[in-house]
Amino acid sequence: MDHKTSLAELRDSCAEHLRPELAGRVADLVRPGFELVPAAPGQATGHSRFGGNAMLEPGVPWPTCEGLPLSLLAVLDTDALPPWLDGLLPPGTGLLNFFSLDIESDQADPAAWDVTRRVGHCAPELGQVVAARSRLAVETEPPATASSFAPVAWTAVPGFVFPDRFDDAWDALDPDFGPDHEDVAEFKDGMLNDFRVPGSLLSDDMAFGRPIYPTGGGPVLPEGEDLQDHHHLLQLSDRHEWSIGGDGGWMHWSIPTDALRAGDFTQAMPTPDIW
Repeated sequence: MDHKTSLAELRDSCAEHLRPELAGRVADLVRPGFELVPAAPGQATGHSRFGGNAMLEPGVPWPTCEGLPLSLLAVLDTDALPPWLDGLLPPGTGLLNFFSLDIESDQADPAAWDVTRRVGHCAPELGQVVAARSRLAVETEPPATASSFAPVAWTAVPGFVFPDRFDDAWDALDPDFGPDHEDVAEFKDGMLNDFRVPGSLLSDDMAFGRPIYPTGGGPVLPEGEDLQDHHHLLQLSDRHEWSIGGDGGWMHWSIPTDALRAGDFTQAMPTPDIW
């Protein structure tokens, strides 16, 4: 099913659960995203995967933080994604490599703790997103002191993602709440417990879309940054062989929306959920 047909079905479903004057506003909050699931043989979405080697262009240095190499956590092959992002990415964006300073896995360099304590657990320099053009990218092994995780190939399943029940994005509906406030609260709870809106995704591992808030706290941005001015890039749950600690242990990366549309991934940053 193409994204326009799927979005139309989603809007129809919202109209079944909400008053017409509110259903459209709620449906406007969804963003296209991709559920990332372990791929069957031959079914991977390009080079998309958790772990493994980085996919970098020749001559691009391995990213570091205060002299320590970051660890490659995931590769997302945007050229192989189904065309659901509707112009959000520049053509030919290619491969996105997601790096973070590992402080919790069995492979973590003890010195990484000192760096993290010094800069702060939510410092943007603790992670990077490095883009690589698909035609030039080559597998690049990590430095000796970086953590290396077993690769798990992904299939990217397209759909639409509602804001988490704790997401401030729902505040955009404030002018319309009035007598509909209880209707929206019931709708948000129902999406998780009673019904699934056709075409919507609710996934542990997610590309684009919107983040989920397993702890109720949600992704942490640097002071002064507003999550609503950013676009979600990737969510990794705590079920993998790595962890960033805290009560959540979930990892997210975000980027200012203007930077995403321009293809400037130097502005992407880790936004961990460590509530």
